[in-house]
Amino acid sequence: MKLHIDTTLNQEPAEFLCAPDETLLSALRNELGLTGTKEGCGTGDCGACSVLLDGRVVASCLVLAAEVQGRAVTTIEGIASGTTLHPLQTAFLKEAALQCGVCTPGFIVAAKALLDVNLDPTEEQVRYWLAGNLCRCTGYDKIVRAVLDAAANMRSTRA
Repeated sequence: MKLHIDTTLNQEPAEFLCAPDETLLSALRNELGLTGTKEGCGTGDCGACSVLLDGRVVASCLVLAAEVQGRAVTTIEGIASGTTLHPLQTAFLKEAALQCGVCTPGFIVAAKALLDVNLDPTEEQVRYWLAGNLCRCTGYDKIVRAVLDAAANMRSTRA
């Protein structure tokens, strides 16, 4: 038996079918073709599959797809505005805050959630906020620097 799900996905109405036990990660990748969200561990420990659910960071490997009925989901594909990169994406490129790319979508999604509520975070706040996201390639300094740079850029464009 498949469930019919109506949701808002990356600010657009969306619908899909899923098994009752299918994860949101699986539905995003296999039913909706949004492969930017990555599976790292499958147990909610690494943050690679982070998405925003009603504006809150969640591990999509731990959320059932059926749970997004009537709710808003934002994936890495919904962070940019058309072909214009989000300042976080630009800062990650500028600071070389990525290598293999498995963790990058999760870091950007989580960092966006932070900047949505605090556009002037301290380094300590950035590190604390991103503590649920693991990177095995870059170390964290470049990632933290990219988030702080993006925040400064976003503050200056709003002023």
